[in-house]
Amino acid sequence: MFRRSVAVTFAAVACSALSGLLLAAATSTAALAADLKLLGPVSLRVVLPSVLPQFEQSSGHKVTVGYATLGAITKRLLDGEAADVVIVSPAQNDELRQRGKLLESSRVEIAKVGFAVFVKKGAPRPDLGSVDALKRALLAARSIALGDPAAGGGAGVYTAGLMQRLGLAEEIKARAKLVQSGTEVAEAVAKGEAEIGIGVASDAAIVSGLDAIPLPSGAQSYSVYVAGISADSKAADAAAALLAFLSTPAVKAALRTHGFETP
Repeated sequence: MFRRSVAVTFAAVACSALSGLLLAAATSTAALAADLKLLGPVSLRVVLPSVLPQFEQSSGHKVTVGYATLGAITKRLLDGEAADVVIVSPAQNDELRQRGKLLESSRVEIAKVGFAVFVKKGAPRPDLGSVDALKRALLAARSIALGDPAAGGGAGVYTAGLMQRLGLAEEIKARAKLVQSGTEVAEAVAKGEAEIGIGVASDAAIVSGLDAIPLPSGAQSYSVYVAGISADSKAADAAAALLAFLSTPAVKAALRTHGFETP
C-alpha cells in the first residue's frame, strides 16, 4: 500500500513538473516570437505570399509585408517609418546604410529581374531581336504604357532613360501612358488601355492575359533587389532569421519560377 502511494505521488509530481516545463517552453516561445514588418518592391508580391508562411510556421514569427516602389520604400524609411526588413536597390541600400537607417552588416542580395515588352495575349508579338527592332516596334505602337519616373520606381526610371538613349522620348510622348508602377504597366496592357508596355518581366506572372518578350541585350537592364535590417528594428535577431530564410534554396527556386534570377 505504501509503495503504491509513493508511486502515485511520484507520478503526480512528475506530471506536474512536465506540465510546468511545457508551459515554460510555450511561454518562452511566445516571448521570443516577433511581429516583423517587411517593406519590399511590388514585383515581389508574386513570390512572397507563397513562401513567407513557411518561415512563419518554422520560426513562430509573423511577417507583414508592405509593397511599394523602391523610391517610395526608401523615402518612407528616411521619413522615419518603422520596419524590420527593407528590400531596395543596391544604391538605395548603400544610401540607407550611410544615413544610419540600415544595419551596416545586414546587406543580402535577394534576386534580380530584367525588363520585357508586354503585349496582350493573342496579339501579334513584336520583333525585338535587336535594338533597332525595338525602336521600330515602339514607333509603330499606337499607345505605350510606361512607368512614371517621378514615382521613383525602378521600371519608370529605367525606361525613361532608355527612351532618351534611343532618341524616342519626344517621338512617343503623345502616345505614352504613364502609370505609378511596373505592375500597372502590365495591367494597362492586359486591359487594352495600351497596345504595348515596358515593365519588369516578373509582372507577367502577376497579371494574367499577357505575353512578355525580353528586351534585346543592347537595351536590357536588371533591377537588383537587396535586403537589409532596419537600424531601428526591435527584433533584429528575428529579422536576421528572415534574411537567412530569403536566401534559402526553396525561396530561390520560387523566385526563378516567377521570372527572377538569383545569386
